[in-house]
Amino acid sequence: MNSFSPGFRGRGKRMADKLPPGQYPTESFPVLSAGPTPKIPTESWQFTVTTETGETHAWDWDRMMALPQQDTVHDIHCVTRWSKFDTRWRGVSLDVFLEDVETAADHVVVSSYGGYTTNLPLEDLLDGQAWIVHSFDDYPLSPEHGGPARLLVPHLYFWKSAKWVRGIQLTHEDEPGFWESVGYHNYGDPWREQRNWGD
Repeated sequence: MNSFSPGFRGRGKRMADKLPPGQYPTESFPVLSAGPTPKIPTESWQFTVTTETGETHAWDWDRMMALPQQDTVHDIHCVTRWSKFDTRWRGVSLDVFLEDVETAADHVVVSSYGGYTTNLPLEDLLDGQAWIVHSFDDYPLSPEHGGPARLLVPHLYFWKSAKWVRGIQLTHEDEPGFWESVGYHNYGDPWREQRNWGD
């Protein structure tokens, strides 16, 4: 006689299917940052998209909050090997910010308040793959987790989801960001364990 119910085995299998190689699941939300946590009042927060030709599109907090808001649930995976399942966010899809932006660029450099940068292919921010999020679990996003707003790109390792986001620069050439410049993988796919250059 089987001592485990089908439901128990099913949950275990679903968890295994959701966990990238080399990761472990956690219920907590560890705080990891490259430097001190900036405190940015929403009154002075701004997000900009700058094209390769120098054209700038800007949103202050009120303009951003007036855009179509989306609730989204995703698993997130940190390069330090923890994974957190079914995290709940609210924010604005990057598709909304970029819909009226004319560009021939293939890459972006994301910049943050505090000086952090990271790079991504532009296609990884489109088609419902990325958001500027301002809420987590129905609460305003705390500064230690990137508030008032951060980038969310859940299909890549979490260092690509830049905290305290302030803008993206569209570029023709790929320009490594902060962690990429010191040896982290340029792309960061958790399912291929792209942690470091050469992975």
